[in-house]
This record gives sequence, structure tokens and C-alpha cells, in this order.
Amino acid sequence: MKIVRWGIIGCGNVTEVKSGPAFQKTPNSALVAVMRRDAALAEDYAKRHNVPKWYSNAIDLINDPDVDAVYIATPPSSHKEYTVLCAKAGKPVYVEKPMALTFEECNEMISACKAHNVPLFVAYYRRSLPRFLKIKELIEQNKIGTVRHVNCVLYHPFEERYDDDINLPWTVLPHISGGGIFVDLACHTLDFLDFLFGPIQSVRGHASSQLLAYPAEDTVSMSFLFENGIHGSGLWNFASFERYDNTEIVGTLGKISFSTFGDDPIHIQYANGEKQSITIENPLHIQQPFIETIVSELLGKEGVNPSKGTSAARTTWVIDEVLKEFRNLKKP
Repeated sequence: MKIVRWGIIGCGNVTEVKSGPAFQKTPNSALVAVMRRDAALAEDYAKRHNVPKWYSNAIDLINDPDVDAVYIATPPSSHKEYTVLCAKAGKPVYVEKPMALTFEECNEMISACKAHNVPLFVAYYRRSLPRFLKIKELIEQNKIGTVRHVNCVLYHPFEERYDDDINLPWTVLPHISGGGIFVDLACHTLDFLDFLFGPIQSVRGHASSQLLAYPAEDTVSMSFLFENGIHGSGLWNFASFERYDNTEIVGTLGKISFSTFGDDPIHIQYANGEKQSITIENPLHIQQPFIETIVSELLGKEGVNPSKGTSAARTTWVIDEVLKEFRNLKKP
């Protein structure tokens, strides 16, 4: 291949700015087909984004000979199904996060892609964003010494759209999303920590629904231990009075604080009292740096993509572990 021709399954909101245009703006990449179950919406997307083909059936897009690789941007409940179909068709897969409903499903996706010798990329794109690569660089340069522990806190107010039993967003319907807003958002932080420090080997925690507003959890607290001995803790709550997003990485010579979402400054505090702030804005199409690494790898150029099925599955395992008890209580 001299150019990677992409097809998108599920051309919804996430593809409007975050990802879709990046397939067209990345060198040696083209977006040639999109699919959505509503044919009119698929056609509308294609016309607005200058995509030559649109479909209402995923199989038709997967089997299109002009499509070299497929980006799956549907809710997690269909990730496994479409990944397996793409693998059987010999098409490289780029799937949205979280990777699947469960760790078991992740492993089935990995096995299918391995059996058919196709790569499996997962959209933990912070692994390629300059702002997050700077955090990794600071740690690797020993700016805060030996890392000892990590603390993550994210809380939001309750939103009115979750107060509608009839029209609940899929992000709080576990049979579609795998859980609640915790699953949708915390996976980004947990995956980035995996990128920095390697696998988490042990997880303990609690999940509950404090508001009882929807079937999924709205509050999660957890502690975790990395294989390298670093300790971690986290709290996620979606029924608080304001928005707050902060992760602290504490070492022997200082600490780094940053938000997972947005592009707030990275704050460094050193043992001698000195403080430093670094601002790095995110790109307009936030997945573009990540998509560029996929295209480079598929074309056999320099560098490899940093988020594959194996690493992404580890984050789903962590989520499964902390939600295990809550999910069991919810079973009929």
C-alpha cells in the first residue's frame, strides 16, 4: 500500500471533529467510505465530509475492495462483532475505547486478529498526544525522582440528560457501554498510567450508585498496584457540585499534576519548593497524531503505534476487577 484507504463503521458524534477529518488530513491516508444504520445520516455525513461512499450495513463496508482498513466507532457492545468480521476479511482494525464490554471480549478480539494476521489498534490516543508525551518525558528524565504513588480524582455534577428513564444515553446503559461514565472516562486515565508505568497487577475497590438515577455505577473508589511496585488510588464521582479533574504523580524529588481531559497546564512541584507550569494545546482533531502512527505502521514506515489490543485489554481488566461486585449485585 502507498495510501491507507479507511472506512468508518459508526459515523456518529465522535467522528465529526475528533477523528473523522484526521483520516483525510493524515499524509498517505484517505477516508473512502462511512457506515451508519440510518442510511440518511450516513449519506449526510459523507456529503458534508466529502466521503465518496456510504453504507447502512457494516458488512457491505467491510467487504468493499476499496477499503483497506476499518475504524470502528460504535458503542462497545458491537466492538467484538465488528472486529471479528474485519479480521476475517483481512482488514486492519482501529477500534474505539473502551475496547469491549469485558476483558473476555477483548481477548476474543485479540485472538481473531492474531488468527487472521491483522493488526488491532485501540483508540487510547493520549499515548500520542504531545501534552501527554511531555509528562512521560519528564518522568523518564527523572525530574521528580523515583515515582512512589499516583492519585486520580475526577468528579462531575449530575447532568439532566441522565434524568430521563426513557431516553438515557447509552454511556450509562451497561449492556451497551459496559458500565457508566466511569467506564467511558476513567479508561483514558488508567490506560495512560499503563503507558507510563506498565501493567497494573492488583486492583481493589468499590462501586455504587449513589443517586440511583440509571442502571450503571455513578461512584467508584479504588486502589491499585503496578507490577513495578508503584501504588495508586483513584476516585470517580458523577453526582458532585462541580467539575474537577486532577491526577498527581508523586516521586522522591517532586510531583507532576495534570488533567486527563482538556489541555490545562501540566504543573510540576519540586522538593526545593520551585514550581513550573507547562502548557501544550491539544490539536483540533485530537486523534490525528495517533492516526498518523497507525498509517505509518501499516505502510511499513518508521515508528509503531503505541496502543494495541494487548495493552488496551489490560485497562478493561482493571475496570472489570473494580466493577465485579457491583455488576454481580445487578444481576437478576
